[in-house]
Amino acid sequence: MQAIDQKLLRDFRRLWVQAIAIAMVLGCGVAILLTSIGMYDALSETRSAYYERNRFAHVFAHAKRAPVSLLSEISQIEGVLSVEARISGGAILDIPGRVRTAVGQILSYPEDAQPVLNVPLLVTGRFPDPVALDEIVVNAPFAEANGFTPGDSFSANLSGQKRELTIVGTALSPEFVYTIGPGALMPDNESFGIIWMSERAAAAAFDMTGAFNELALALATGVQPAPVIDTLDDLLEPYGGLGAYDRTDQVSDAFLDAELKQLRGMALILPPIFFAISGFLVSMVMSRIIALERSEIGLLKAIGYSDTEICLHYLMLAGLIAVVGVLVGWIAGTLLARTLAWQYAQFFNFPYVIFRVSYWVYAAAGLAALATTSLGASQAALKAARLAPAIAMQPLPHPTSNVRLSTVQWRACGCLNPPR
Repeated sequence: MQAIDQKLLRDFRRLWVQAIAIAMVLGCGVAILLTSIGMYDALSETRSAYYERNRFAHVFAHAKRAPVSLLSEISQIEGVLSVEARISGGAILDIPGRVRTAVGQILSYPEDAQPVLNVPLLVTGRFPDPVALDEIVVNAPFAEANGFTPGDSFSANLSGQKRELTIVGTALSPEFVYTIGPGALMPDNESFGIIWMSERAAAAAFDMTGAFNELALALATGVQPAPVIDTLDDLLEPYGGLGAYDRTDQVSDAFLDAELKQLRGMALILPPIFFAISGFLVSMVMSRIIALERSEIGLLKAIGYSDTEICLHYLMLAGLIAVVGVLVGWIAGTLLARTLAWQYAQFFNFPYVIFRVSYWVYAAAGLAALATTSLGASQAALKAARLAPAIAMQPLPHPTSNVRLSTVQWRACGCLNPPR
């Protein structure tokens, strides 16, 4: 090991307090970059997989009361792959042991098979019996918030009639990743729930026999939703159509998409701030070190070390600081990203999480940290490389004052005639 390498390790041990402080700031930037990108990738991949496996619809529509015979005409719209019609309605829930009333959204469940689109994922129990009028499945967050298990029951006001409903299962749906009640600003799983009941029971409760009031469509790959929406609005207009909309305007997906945009913005804004602070700190510390080591730099040059070796010596010192910061950031960022991804999954009611941070993210974070410290130390390192040995071994000149005193100040000092 050369003498200059031994000096590098000795300087790093001597400056360990400053090095750790800078490395922590740099590690925060790396950790935030990994955390934000890790959470963004986890939520994006989980959403894509969940939507695909449970066939989340592309277009949604509502009407007052449309006949089932209209479905054949809707399914023939160009670009439509599948159509799902159902009955939906609101209900006031009377939950035992709860003073405040709760609100439920009733959705019909097909009698012959599972839904074609927006397929609920059964968590516990089973789906309602097609011929049973009092069996329901509730969304899992609502059941958990109220302590419900299969076999429990509560009352509901369905079109002015009080009905006793028995829970036979709990489920999750891609349509209600973000479950928010009517007029609410935040999810309240204790006061708002999704309720699936048999199509026969829902039709009897809301007088919808042979009719539907909600519609979901899946489109072929590459088909734009706008023409389909226009055609669908024309078909539903005589039946009180309330305007079709695509997935981007669906409440649950819109909230989730907004959260993903915030994570992407955090990845673009916060890490550069920490990197810039780290670069400034490195520049300040390296400038001070070089100013104190002028004689050592001159001695190294006098015994044969080149300008390049001197410059690389101080850049490597900054690189060691960056390595510590990158390692700290990698470890902290991975743990934070995994933990927060699970918390996001619970908040958005995902049944699972696909967590995977690509290697290029780690590489990009490490290269950004190394580039930041190298850039911060480059000016000071180049200044050290340009020092001539004879000048570097001389002590720094004492600072002198070039300030001219005024006549009043000279006279205050006892001088009647100040110098010109």
